[in-house]
Amino acid sequence: MDAFNQLARPPVRFRAAWHALGSQLRHPTGVLGHLLGLVMNRLNARPNRVAVEALAPRPGDTVLELGCGPGQALALAVKAVGPTGTVHGIDQSAVMLQQAAKLNRQSRQQGQLHLHLGRFDTLPLPAGAVDGMLAVNVAYFWQNAADVLRETRRVLRPGGRLVVYVTDAATMQRWPFAGTGTHRLFTPLDLRAMLLAGGFPGDKISIRSVRLGYGMTGLVAIAENQPCRPLR
Repeated sequence: MDAFNQLARPPVRFRAAWHALGSQLRHPTGVLGHLLGLVMNRLNARPNRVAVEALAPRPGDTVLELGCGPGQALALAVKAVGPTGTVHGIDQSAVMLQQAAKLNRQSRQQGQLHLHLGRFDTLPLPAGAVDGMLAVNVAYFWQNAADVLRETRRVLRPGGRLVVYVTDAATMQRWPFAGTGTHRLFTPLDLRAMLLAGGFPGDKISIRSVRLGYGMTGLVAIAENQPCRPLR
């Protein structure tokens, strides 16, 4: 780990390479994006499990994942909602959707899983259509986070829950690709502030830390949607 942490202060000549890696993590493309998807399935295994367990989808629920990547959390969600439930995954990367489709071929054929290529601030679902929503290791890249979260609240039913997982800023500050302008870093206060700005009530937001091993810490936020008050 000492050698890894030393990478947090890379020579200037390596900065462009780390920025390129951070950009690929934001929007995987081409051969490198395909390889990163394979790596993500391994590195995100525990964060995905933690997020799905926090969401606790029930049989028959409709679940949406923002930034579904190579599809590991989708598979967990499909299992949780069972044959009477529905899962949607949306990503801005065609490469990631190809991997998600391959990993979840059977559930797609059975009509349980639906994949969408698109933006997070214009979701392809009607208002109140979703019981629970996941966003695992994707909030770093929301340049218009308030718009994304307002759209999240639109498609969530009243009482529906959003689970956001991010790696804590204290951990990510040791990773050189996260310090080149491609990632927004989050402390618990930052994560809470983002959810508040997106319209989630403060008393319906909870955030906890998760130890991942190797000195890494993640943050899991659960935000419950509330119906909009009618204008007087």
